[in-house]
Parts: sequence; structure tokens; C-alpha cells
Amino acid sequence: MELTLESDIYAPSIGDTGKYTDCMPRFGEGISGYYCPCGSRKDKLYTTSSIMSSHMKTKTHQKWIELLNLNRINYLVENAKLKETVLSQQKIIAKQAIVITSKDSTIDYLTKRLKTLEATVVTNLFD
Repeated sequence: MELTLESDIYAPSIGDTGKYTDCMPRFGEGISGYYCPCGSRKDKLYTTSSIMSSHMKTKTHQKWIELLNLNRINYLVENAKLKETVLSQQKIIAKQAIVITSKDSTIDYLTKRLKTLEATVVTNLFD
């Protein structure tokens, strides 16, 4: 079995003041590179620290960091809402799993019952 390198999504760190700041991600260690969600080059994979460093200096990336800092509270609220949504969806999935299990049991029972009745009907026809 071979190990494969995977790409990851770049995320800035949060500094001591609570603001987003750029930090150089680690290359190697199972990571083939990083995609940056800043929007300057959507599908560009940054594969080395020097390429990533030059990308971090672009105006688009810097504006993205500024925008993140301006919307910090909104991201916290959005994160809380998303957690709530995930929790409710997990509950819905659990309930549906119970319903599916019950219906599977009913289908298995009815299938066995049908086979028994078919065997009975065939036997009665021979009589």
C-alpha cells in the first residue's frame, strides 16, 4: 500500500489580538500543497513555501485577510448556526436510520411470509 500526498486548504492563524494573520503552512508531511480560498486563483495549488509566500503578498490575498478581520463576529455567528444545523441534521439522520431499520425488518418478515404462502399454495394445487 502506497502513501499518497494530499492537498489541503490554507487557513490563516489568529494572532494574540484576535485578528487573522498569515502564517506559513507546513509543506511536506503528507501535504502536496495548499489551495487558498482568497479567490485570486481559485484552482491554483501552491506547492512550495516560496510560491505560497509570494501569493500571500498579493493584493487580493491581503484584501481577503482584511475582509476576514472585518467580519470576524459574523463568522462566529455563522459557525454557531452551522453547528446547530449539523446537530439537527444528525438527529434527523438518526431518526431516519431507525425508520429504515424498522422498514427493513418489516420487508424481511413480509418476504418470508410471502414465500411461505407461495409454498403453501403450490402444495395445495398438487393436492
